[in-house]
Amino acid sequence: MVIVALNLFLFTLVSSKYTIKPLLITAIVVSAFTSYFMDTYHVIIDKLMIQNSLQTDLDESLDLLSFKMLLYVLFLGVLPAYLVYKVKLKPLSFKETLLSKAKVLLSSLLIIVILLLSFSKFYTSFLREHKPLRYYVNPTYWIYSIGDYIALVTSKGEVEFKQLGLDAKISPPNKPHKLVIMVVGEATRADHFSLNGYKRETNPLLKKENIVNFKNFYSCGTSTAVSVPCMFSVYDRSDYSYKKGMAVENVLDVVNHTNQVAILWRDNNSDSKGVALRVPFEDFKYGNKNTICDDVECRDEGMLVGLDKYIEQHKNQDILIVLHQMGNHGPAYYKRYPKSFEKFTPVCKTNQLENCTKESIANAYDNALLYSDYFLSKVIGLLKNYQNEYDTTMFYIADHGESLGENGLYLHGMPYFIAPEAQTHVASLMWFGKNNQHKIDEEKIYSQDNLFHTLLGLFNVKSDVYNKKMDILK
Repeated sequence: MVIVALNLFLFTLVSSKYTIKPLLITAIVVSAFTSYFMDTYHVIIDKLMIQNSLQTDLDESLDLLSFKMLLYVLFLGVLPAYLVYKVKLKPLSFKETLLSKAKVLLSSLLIIVILLLSFSKFYTSFLREHKPLRYYVNPTYWIYSIGDYIALVTSKGEVEFKQLGLDAKISPPNKPHKLVIMVVGEATRADHFSLNGYKRETNPLLKKENIVNFKNFYSCGTSTAVSVPCMFSVYDRSDYSYKKGMAVENVLDVVNHTNQVAILWRDNNSDSKGVALRVPFEDFKYGNKNTICDDVECRDEGMLVGLDKYIEQHKNQDILIVLHQMGNHGPAYYKRYPKSFEKFTPVCKTNQLENCTKESIANAYDNALLYSDYFLSKVIGLLKNYQNEYDTTMFYIADHGESLGENGLYLHGMPYFIAPEAQTHVASLMWFGKNNQHKIDEEKIYSQDNLFHTLLGLFNVKSDVYNKKMDILK
């Protein structure tokens, strides 16, 4: 209520003969969009959400379109914008303008004081402990967020790009060579893995394998745009920032500096979020590259086609292959798996999750998990073909979790400090070939901070940037 009063006052200030109508009209229309997402999915339009929006692709954006969004934009955006456009403002004298503004100012201040006195007992201590919430509840916070994001990606001076781990080497060379497939999952919360005790059997194939399952694994962020570059970064979650991540090489670069490892990134998601800029990258989101597509989309398992040929071409090297899944990308979970994996029914078959029951949302989400289980078992099957000649490993980490309607929250992207565990506690596991076994404490708490050093450890890379204490295998 306080924020609404302030917004009304600010609106009045700009509603003068000096009003720049195009900017005001744009703000109204964009506010209709942001209101839709805040009301429907309870997401906060902060700078990270702006970053997610700019780094997504057309297919992901289309998944969010709905008739409800159209109504929001039409009645809360286009119609008010048209009315503002048609208003002819009567010019006032300086004295009249000053008097008018003074009335609005005093009225707004009076409303603010009354509201603060009414609820001060609760809000004084609450807002003191949670200061950022004062901004998040502001319906015009998206305007500040855009400015914040611009400040995030720009700087007054040129940012010096820093190379990392130039001293990296593998000495003596690995015998046998290493073959590692790193799978980056999408929106997979740990508590929906049956390997972690979930009541439904969502891992029927993985449970048959000799899996090292991490029950307490946590993400670096709550969105792909943050978690993916962060997990491959040398920085841990507390130190990581977008600028740091983009200005410093990541673990793929360090491995590449050894000149002894063939690296390939295959992507069936939006992209690598800057991680694979300096290594070979292949986009498997479309049928021109992915040979396993249906009427809905191209499937994750298509990324496995042709890997035998790639491995054969690099048989005298260590090999690191990264596969970035479409996984459980929401809100259209029902699109994330072929029809043959629709085991749990009824299924929510709309992107307007608020119109579905929690059960039908969970059904669609869990069916997508069944397909990921199948995909990961196929990765293991591929690696088994090479375990006699290579030390083989699969390492799976989901980028972030997902809210499925608990407490009215959907999807992901909440600020980390208030994000529910469903968005930060992620599924993760490892599989090792028969000649490459490791003893690992599966109950210990790990996070994406461990990935950088664990990948270096997997290839026995020696470098000053390697921290043995952060290596899961050590």
